Amino acid sequence: MMIVSAKISKRKVLTGIIIAAAVILLLVTLFNKSEETGSSPNSPMQSLDAATNEQRVAWLASFGWQVRETPEETQEVKIPEEFNEVFTRYNQLQQSMGFDLSAYAGKPAKRYVYAITNYPGGSPDHYATLLVCKNKIIGGDISSKADGGSMHGFTMPASG
Repeated sequence: MMIVSAKISKRKVLTGIIIAAAVILLLVTLFNKSEETGSSPNSPMQSLDAATNEQRVAWLASFGWQVRETPEETQEVKIPEEFNEVFTRYNQLQQSMGFDLSAYAGKPAKRYVYAITNYPGGSPDHYATLLVCKNKIIGGDISSKADGGSMHGFTMPASG
C-alpha cells in the first residue's frame, strides 16, 4: 500500500477557491449572454406564445400589423430536413429576424396566413404568415401575392 501526502497552505487553498469561483462566474455570464437574442426585453421576439388565435393576432399587432381575425389559411407543414437553395434564402430572412428554421429541420409545424388590412400604401394583397411549432412562433414573413410580389420580415416598412 502506498500513501501520498501533500502539504498545502491555507493561502493556496484560498487562491484555488477564488480562481474556481471566478471561472464559474465567467461561465455563468457567458451562458446567459449566449441565450440572449439581441432584442430588447419588451421586444415581440421575446413573446412568442402562439397557442391561440388571439395570441397570434396580438403578436402581429405588436409590430403594428392589423389583420383579419380569422386566418385565410391554416395548414400543417413540415420543415424540410435538407434545405434547397430557395429554403436556404428563406431561412436567411428568418435569421435576420432572430429565428432559425434549421433547428426545426424535419419537424412538423403549423402555418397560419392572415390578411393584412393596414399595409402602408393601402395595398390589399399583403399577408402575414406565421410558422408555429409546439405553440411557439418559430418564423414567418410578410408577403404580397400580387404579380412580382415581395417578401420581408415582420417590421412594418415606412411606406408602401
